[in-house]
Amino acid sequence: MIVDGKRIAENIYQTTADEVAQFSRVPTMAAITCAPNFETQKYLELKKRKAALVGIALRVVELPQDATTEEAITCVEAVASQVDGIVVQLPFPAHIDREAVLRAVPPAKDPDGFSYGTSTGVCIPPVTGAILEIAKVHDVSFLDKRIVVLGQGRLVGGPITHYLKTIGADVIALDQTDTTHLAVTKTADIVITGIGKAHFVTQDMVKEGVIIFDAGTSEDGGVVVGDVHPAVVHQATLFTPVPGGIGPITVAVLLRNLANLVRQ
Repeated sequence: MIVDGKRIAENIYQTTADEVAQFSRVPTMAAITCAPNFETQKYLELKKRKAALVGIALRVVELPQDATTEEAITCVEAVASQVDGIVVQLPFPAHIDREAVLRAVPPAKDPDGFSYGTSTGVCIPPVTGAILEIAKVHDVSFLDKRIVVLGQGRLVGGPITHYLKTIGADVIALDQTDTTHLAVTKTADIVITGIGKAHFVTQDMVKEGVIIFDAGTSEDGGVVVGDVHPAVVHQATLFTPVPGGIGPITVAVLLRNLANLVRQ
């Protein structure tokens, strides 16, 4: 079955809008960006439109290309005091210490869930949240499956691996430098991937009946594609396409997280 991420996202938007309508004021969120490229600008526009749809005001703050790490941290701290939630819209230029900037976001105002590993973080990261929403809709259990996570990045692999280990799931986490992908993925009941390599996972790497959560995106011939080759759908019992699978749900989860922060 091919997952309809847009339909799942719309359900989240509706419930979030209903919740926000009960608030006594308009929730506010800020996105801090630095020298955004075309793709980042389009993503921010999407976030702004979807935020307005559910009654949340999103303010975009753009730092100049030559901003320093210290200036970025100061901006995050100043803006955080004015809003209900703040997101650091990656990527940032290489000369800025990304981790230092992310640490400047107060956990109580972190709808992106970058502080998921702390005792004070209150939001689950959006990609992890999207995967859990799909699992809930399609009745997928993680506790009785062998799971392989490809990639250990900040947005996908790291957070979902942390979550799966927390609940006691049987999970193997591989980073991009590991050369054992074929041997390991072939035995997996569930493959979760977020490495950003076009069509990296092919039919010979997975077994019949596999469940695929493809959270990777890259460009191939001017088209956005996922980490998993489309032909794998013929072997999968559940398959998230790119685009249209996990991606649409992540923005909806982010906005739901913001509403949860306001309700705290």
